[in-house]
Amino acid sequence: MKMLLKGGILTDPASGTELKTDILIKGKRVERIGKNLKSPGKTFDIRGKRVLPGFIDLHTHLREPGREDTETIASGTKAGAKGGFTTLCSMPNTDPPVDSVSGVKYILTTCAQEGKIRVLPAGCITKNRGGSELTEVGKMSSAGIVAVSDDGSPVMNSLVMRRAMEYAGMFGIPVISHCEDIDLSREGMMNEGLLSTMMGLRGIPCQAETVMAARDIALAELTGCRLHIAHVSAERTAALIRDAKKRGIPVTAEVTPHHLTLTETSLKGYDTNFKVNPPLRSEKDRKALLKYLKDGTIDCVATDHAPHLDTEKAREFYLAPFGVTGLETAFAVLFTYLVEKKKLHLISLAEKMTLGPARVLGRDGLGRISPGGEADITVIDTYTEKTITEDFFLSKSRNSPYLGKKLKGFPVLTLYGGRVAFKDNEHLS
Repeated sequence: MKMLLKGGILTDPASGTELKTDILIKGKRVERIGKNLKSPGKTFDIRGKRVLPGFIDLHTHLREPGREDTETIASGTKAGAKGGFTTLCSMPNTDPPVDSVSGVKYILTTCAQEGKIRVLPAGCITKNRGGSELTEVGKMSSAGIVAVSDDGSPVMNSLVMRRAMEYAGMFGIPVISHCEDIDLSREGMMNEGLLSTMMGLRGIPCQAETVMAARDIALAELTGCRLHIAHVSAERTAALIRDAKKRGIPVTAEVTPHHLTLTETSLKGYDTNFKVNPPLRSEKDRKALLKYLKDGTIDCVATDHAPHLDTEKAREFYLAPFGVTGLETAFAVLFTYLVEKKKLHLISLAEKMTLGPARVLGRDGLGRISPGGEADITVIDTYTEKTITEDFFLSKSRNSPYLGKKLKGFPVLTLYGGRVAFKDNEHLS
């Protein structure tokens, strides 16, 4: 089967290309790119719309197995496709955790049967994410994991983390570190500062993140293992990453849309949809994160999509869980808050959501549109404005900090391997 995308504006960060063109797809791959192409198959008229490589999210919580009431691989991949993603890296802090070959096989089998897009699983660093006994990284690597992480929990024992890096390095996969000193962050609920004092909420200092980032960078220097620092929230952490890169240490990093666009002041109304870990920081931190994203210190954007039930988020602030949903709104949030306001160029944003994460994973074939390459493609309508309401989401959960906000830059068509994974019938002819 052939498919033609007619008249779109190709925005390809790999080539720096922004031009009006047609894209002919045959089977799972791009066959030709050029003007005035024809196809005997389905043609999508996408004039005026942007054509980008399918987005890659390095940090998604799909909750399955164990919390299928909040999300499943089926619902999470549908949500990802609606947000323009064609690849998700699933975090292993499920219940039970993905800390064995059987857990990895469960994720891959379920995705093959029920997933709308590609899922690349991460495996746990330690058994049951307990922080003390290493998992069988080699066996899980052979089974299909692309990284190891105890995300949601730090590995507090430095010797265990060293051994984990040595072990992961043998198989060429990165360690994704949740940088948090829990002795500094314990019982904290928001960024530590004047506002947390005024609100009567226990704070989490930036140093809780920065101290652990410094340790893990030192261990990456010692072991030579690729270290990826998740959800960077603090200016000082990003500065450490910049210095590490200058010294040739193999470290990469990600930042979330909410840390790029929101600050601690969002919590003034005690809305638990703004309660995240690491917490929203100061305006100074937010501006610094954007600066470090633009100069390449921070390699990519990742959603840290963390679905929770309304009943969980409706509890008292100190009891409500950390986390926000992000798959469906990630690109639109960044387009509206940054690209529209000329704080970030569109092609730079595309790079941070496609090539950037592909490089972190060492997947050179992803994150680009080229003849012969995978037909993982996202078509974006940059003009239509939508207000985010609860019925907007395909995720099972609605805990978004952007509810009620007007956004632009929504995907209208997502192709995964040449197949339609999502189509907005209202805005695509």
